[in-house]
Amino acid sequence: MRIAVIGAGSVGATLGHAWIERGEDVVWGLRNPGDPKYAALPKERVKAAAEAVKRAEVVVIATPWSAAEAAIKTLGSLAGKIVIDCMNPLGMGPDGLQLVLGFNTSAGEQVASWAPGAFVFKTLNTTGAGNMARAADYPVKPVMLVAGDDAGKKRVVMDLVGKLGFEPADAGPLKNARLLEPFAVLRIDQAMKRGRGREFAFALVNSR
Repeated sequence: MRIAVIGAGSVGATLGHAWIERGEDVVWGLRNPGDPKYAALPKERVKAAAEAVKRAEVVVIATPWSAAEAAIKTLGSLAGKIVIDCMNPLGMGPDGLQLVLGFNTSAGEQVASWAPGAFVFKTLNTTGAGNMARAADYPVKPVMLVAGDDAGKKRVVMDLVGKLGFEPADAGPLKNARLLEPFAVLRIDQAMKRGRGREFAFALVNSR
């Protein structure tokens, strides 16, 4: 499957490499593909953002939230494509990182409004880049919730999430991104303020 990852920070770079290792055809779409900071990426897989999405079936938005709208609007039409939003709408507040929108909307819904006709899914926002690289190493498979409206396309997204080593779980419609984004803030709070660090993951455990 052809996947275009928009952004090559810690999340974008990790996801791209992880899917390549699992047999997916990944390209990175970057604003300035010639920037030396991207030298560690395979040169043949680095393209200008609009070029990267042309043949892609799946487009992963992995930019900082502050850059998301501008980045998406440079891509041209994404109608008919699966778009995975793995961002959180974070900004600095008096107590540190906090959501800058939520509860009556979400970043996922905003992405859908910027990419009309695309099949938008919220997932991979409730963990860190390190876990994306080594989810399979946990003794209990970490859960990864997936919110989106199209049942058929959701199966494709859940399969991609599963290939990373997570247990994919259906989180309902895209509007439930309003729940997943605060859940991500809970993880950040645990990691940064409760002494847990980044080496942990959430899991679903059934009683039988």
